[in-house]
Amino acid sequence: MTDRPTPPYPEQQQSMPGSTAAMNPRPDHGEDSYVGHGRLTDRKTLITGGDSGIGRAVALAYAREGADVAIAYLDEHDDAEETKRLVEDAGRQALLIPGDISDPAHARAVIEQTAAAFGRIDVLVNNAAHQASFQSLADIPDEEWQLTFAVNIHAMFYLSKAALPHLRAGSSIINTTSINADSPNEQLLAYATTKGAIHNFTAGLAQMLAERKIRVNAVAPGPVWTPLIPSTMPPEKVKTFGSNTPLGRAAQPAELAPPYVMLASDEASYITGATIPVTGGRPFL
Repeated sequence: MTDRPTPPYPEQQQSMPGSTAAMNPRPDHGEDSYVGHGRLTDRKTLITGGDSGIGRAVALAYAREGADVAIAYLDEHDDAEETKRLVEDAGRQALLIPGDISDPAHARAVIEQTAAAFGRIDVLVNNAAHQASFQSLADIPDEEWQLTFAVNIHAMFYLSKAALPHLRAGSSIINTTSINADSPNEQLLAYATTKGAIHNFTAGLAQMLAERKIRVNAVAPGPVWTPLIPSTMPPEKVKTFGSNTPLGRAAQPAELAPPYVMLASDEASYITGATIPVTGGRPFL
């Protein structure tokens, strides 16, 4: 499609973690465009950060491909309910699990609740993330650095470890890294550092789990129009967001769903340890 919104976007600011309904333009998650082809029939899936943005687009796509979807999220209840509706409208089961996955006990509870509801876990999508912008190293509070690591990479470890007893040969783990893993934005130092860690975690875990025939891969988005943007960036940055890509715009969440579907499907049976960049043309090496 060539009719996607392009910058300049209206200047806007939200408080963290942001709301889909308050965004202008409204993000496209594939509500009117994604068509499933039965590639994930009866798969049991868990998506962290599944309430909005990339997570919502992946949840919608998975449901339309035939999967049941558990949606872990912090406290964005209105967004989560809308994602649940989209999954159920596709005729699939949806399970909402609110709470802080940076707490190891809650991360383990998320896995146990999903396995109890669905009987197993076929696909774990580690997608939830925290970011904040700072102009200088001195401006970054210690607590902010620790929070970013706790949400972005520590939770990924807790969830993946807890999921292992519920995964089987053919299951997969899909992590969300970022263009920042390869081309870090200096104003997103903590976030970019965690995304580099996720890139490495993915490659290492893929080798560790290969003997069990569990695949581990990652998707590296470039700029994507999600609630994270107006809630963590200054209005002047939001206005031009995505203009630094060769395609000249940010991606819509719907444009990120296809690689998550492919990596979860049987078509990706020989793909593990890989990172797929979806960056609008920005190099990822």
